[in-house]
Amino acid sequence: MKEIKVFNKNLDEGFKNKLDLKIHNFESIEGGKGKRNVIKIIDLEDVLLNIKAFKIPNIINQIVYTFFRKSKAQRSFEYANTLISLGVGTPRPLAYFEYIKSWLFKESFYVSEQLDCDLTYRELTTNFNYPDYNHILRAFTKFTYSLHEKGIHFLDHSPGNTLIKKNGANYEFYLVDLNRMKFESLDFEARIKNFSRLTIHKSMVEVMSEEYAKLTGENYDKIFNLMWKETEGFQSRFHRKKRIKKRLKFWK
Repeated sequence: MKEIKVFNKNLDEGFKNKLDLKIHNFESIEGGKGKRNVIKIIDLEDVLLNIKAFKIPNIINQIVYTFFRKSKAQRSFEYANTLISLGVGTPRPLAYFEYIKSWLFKESFYVSEQLDCDLTYRELTTNFNYPDYNHILRAFTKFTYSLHEKGIHFLDHSPGNTLIKKNGANYEFYLVDLNRMKFESLDFEARIKNFSRLTIHKSMVEVMSEEYAKLTGENYDKIFNLMWKETEGFQSRFHRKKRIKKRLKFWK
């Protein structure tokens, strides 16, 4: 089996060797969660690590990831480094590992430093009485605007993928689940569509639209109408896919 491993350049050899051993014995490490991927949190030399084991892809993608496309683990590692270089928060990337057997891509792992947060954006969608709620939602909108200004198109901009830490009176934001991302200039429609997966609540869309209008100088009604249209459109497509999956499961 071919092993590919790439480490953060700031790690010493002793740490690399110990991390390598942890990956080789991943199955024996207690814990783990996730329907598609498995995440385990471990302590290594007083550094808390987040190890994400990606599900072995289907046979077509095993060929694709071997010859034609970067794996999710590699993209996560490289995108994290790019985000940090652009001044965007994300847990510190430490390494990625890939295993190829008989010319077919099999297991892969992405390792980052575990980041403890106060909340995720998801809490804002379920608890409208969260302390400093309006301030956090507006700060999150400013954060998203800064991503767009830096040419960062986070395709998985969804409730669980932004960690939030309180720092005094301010809030810091960190992106996770990074493997679907583009670095490109975003036009107005693409920017507003990037909000479509974040909430089903019109009240939140109104606040984000108002804040984004302040930041861009665009008309509030123009932003809100498009943001709400894209939000409803995403929800409709999402529920349609769920119904189709249920039907397919029924006829299996």
